[in-house]
Amino acid sequence: MIGCSLRIGRSLGIVAALLMGVMPAFADEGGRNVRHFNSEAASDASWLGSGGDPAKMRYSDLSRPGVVARLKDIAEIQGVRENQLVGYGLVIGLNGTGDSLRNSPFTEQSLRAMLDNLGISPPAGASRANNIAAVIVTADIPPFATPGSRIDVSVSSLGDAKSLQGGTLVMTPLLGADGETYAVAQGNMIISGFAAQGAAESVTQGVPTSGRIPNGALVERKVEGNFNRDADIVLELHNPDFSTAIRVADLVNVFANKRYHQSVAKERDAKTVVLKKPASISAARFIAEIEGLPIPTDEVARVVVDERTGTVVIGEKVRVSRVAISHGSLTVRVTETPYASQPEPFSETGDTVVLPQTAVDANEQTSNIGILGGTDLDNLVKGLNQIGVKPTGIIAILQAIKTSGALHAELVVQ
Repeated sequence: MIGCSLRIGRSLGIVAALLMGVMPAFADEGGRNVRHFNSEAASDASWLGSGGDPAKMRYSDLSRPGVVARLKDIAEIQGVRENQLVGYGLVIGLNGTGDSLRNSPFTEQSLRAMLDNLGISPPAGASRANNIAAVIVTADIPPFATPGSRIDVSVSSLGDAKSLQGGTLVMTPLLGADGETYAVAQGNMIISGFAAQGAAESVTQGVPTSGRIPNGALVERKVEGNFNRDADIVLELHNPDFSTAIRVADLVNVFANKRYHQSVAKERDAKTVVLKKPASISAARFIAEIEGLPIPTDEVARVVVDERTGTVVIGEKVRVSRVAISHGSLTVRVTETPYASQPEPFSETGDTVVLPQTAVDANEQTSNIGILGGTDLDNLVKGLNQIGVKPTGIIAILQAIKTSGALHAELVVQ
């Protein structure tokens, strides 16, 4: 409990400095015994028990929290989210780039059903037009959307249409997961790609078989949520972390005690914080007043590597123990030099043939042994750069360091 109180007091001191525009202050959980320091390093040194002398504390940055972000940027309200909609429709007005009705029978069936609803009953197989395409329409309805609001929709071809350029989506109901219609989409599409084809050559840029309709759907039904129904409001962190959840609860309570004269936040786990709305204020105003609070965030030390693209992302909290590294590479070069074998001059037998000739050359390159020790992100990156290897080599080095136990972080290989 003593360590928890000190950590809480230190976090409150940092945020108080951010709000007041002064240097960090150290205080206990109740806000008593406030001590001001000239730097964050001095505050960290005092917190770790080194007498307030930063020179006596070698790893002060390990205890310092990450970046300070607004509460609205690191958490969201449980139940306040978007909902996905989907529908099946037809795009008309294409310039000969639509579905071939013989290869896409569902397009012809949809065309006949649409014409039946309009009072026209064409016989089966009577239409051979290629200016119509069957499409799937998707959209996300935002929270608190009311009937009459407009949302964007995405349109993607379902058949063998070559392009949806210049097409118009016919009125398409958009259904939710419960099978109810929540919006209706219709309008002209915006296509980012194009396709052109001639007798002997074709050119395609982008994806001409999908597009968007800005404000193309009209909301017809509101999605009912649980916001403003209960006195408890649950905040969910985007990145679950116990330290961040504790800071959110403590700093919201610091604000609430001054604003509402009561504590309103209590942490539940690493992801959720429960807020109890004061009786004298609406839920919308309560969220608006606390969502701008600055929160010192924290994150897990993690290294993410993508072997396909050679991408390496190293988090700020990653630490590497002092290790010696030697990285070598083996280059194999295979050269094909075919040559023509001809018969002897004036020979009556034999043919001229082409024979293969292959040369294999192996070249092994070994770098010097380097010392790598990263007490912070800057030193770690400098050490990797001094080794002078390519991104694929850095990935292999990081995996080897993790195997040796010197990489104090989570290694994620994609």
